[in-house]
Amino acid sequence: MLTVPYGRKQMTFQVPAGMTADLLSSNDKPPLADPAAAIAEAMARPVGSPPLRELAKPGDKVCIVFTDATRASPDHLLVPALLRELEAAGVSDGDITLLCGIGMHRPSTAAEKTAKLGEAVVRRYRVIDSEPRNPERLTQLGVASTGAPMVVSRTACEADLLIATGIVEPHQYAGYSGGRKTVAIGAAGEAVIEYTHAPRFLDHPGTRLGRVEGNLFHATITEVARAAGLRFILNAVCDDAGRIVAVRAGDPQAAFLELVDEAKELYVRSIPHPYDIAVGGVGYPKDANLYQASRAPTYLYFAPTPVVRRGGVIIVPAVCQEGAGEGVGEMRCYEALRNAPSAAALLDEMRGRAFEAGEQRAYVIAQMLAEIDVIIVGAERPDVVRDMKMIPAADMDEAFRLAAGIVGERARVLVVPHALLTLPVVAE
Repeated sequence: MLTVPYGRKQMTFQVPAGMTADLLSSNDKPPLADPAAAIAEAMARPVGSPPLRELAKPGDKVCIVFTDATRASPDHLLVPALLRELEAAGVSDGDITLLCGIGMHRPSTAAEKTAKLGEAVVRRYRVIDSEPRNPERLTQLGVASTGAPMVVSRTACEADLLIATGIVEPHQYAGYSGGRKTVAIGAAGEAVIEYTHAPRFLDHPGTRLGRVEGNLFHATITEVARAAGLRFILNAVCDDAGRIVAVRAGDPQAAFLELVDEAKELYVRSIPHPYDIAVGGVGYPKDANLYQASRAPTYLYFAPTPVVRRGGVIIVPAVCQEGAGEGVGEMRCYEALRNAPSAAALLDEMRGRAFEAGEQRAYVIAQMLAEIDVIIVGAERPDVVRDMKMIPAADMDEAFRLAAGIVGERARVLVVPHALLTLPVVAE
């Protein structure tokens, strides 16, 4: 029996007779025995920076940008560690703002803020969302060297000390998330997100999963974060079970790059060849909606070499209780796919125009669907799956029957239980 995440639970299945299956997970890397102590050690010996308690001083206005509910960053450990350092530096509670970087996702709920930070933190400090479409809450910082507008939350930019948390894991555009991205995309204005998610960036050969060198997207958001004044980060790398395996604090670039090296050791795995079928697990919180859950098939397809052959199938169990997603970006993605007659037609139409933020995911999905089929298993809104040009299936048995009708009954199957945390590389 094989098992993949499904919401907060698991989905167990067997590969049909006649098919052969390989299982691929991230590498073994022992989790930190005492995460709190490791975080404290990282804060005491930051990378490329003085300790936070030396950067901060009484009277400073401090902003900590943290990730929203779509990111499994251990902010319940990271943010309190930062707050303790700020308290030791003499910064008053009233001078600290915790800013949830929502990007173009929906606003976070009170329950999500509490789950992220803990009830004691939410009661004690000011906790707000970024507002990417509210000009009054944004600051114009000029234009990046790549031509991108630099527009970031006013709360972040006006702080005397800007800090960010984050999780460093493979990311479709940035190469790896974390570091600069929490501020430069999470707390950015809509204009930044639109510009950096346009075809010029997405089709650039350097904009690739697991790559930061020569990556136009990475270079741009690094420049945006620097312009916003990001001075200190506290980031982690986590394993498939969400356990911290590495943590760094300090300079936004130096600390981030050290964690990229740690992440590569954990996530990059070699496979012998592309497969006919891949099963990609997602799980909570990413499979709450199809916008986020669709990252599993696109990560597998847009790996350095596609994990499935052209004409193949990717199967993704995902609850998708929120349908396509409730944010502005999610709805734009949904509408673009729903209104198009086909994936190929959507690609032709989108290549001739600029994107609104959120439509870039429709573009990436369409690129994938022009080459392969994607089956979503167990979605609570199968109508949304169809609208987004993917195939709904009630269970894994139905999914494999559908897949066999596409690729044949003697297919080679790769099962990746944590598709967002495993980076398969086809061996040369």
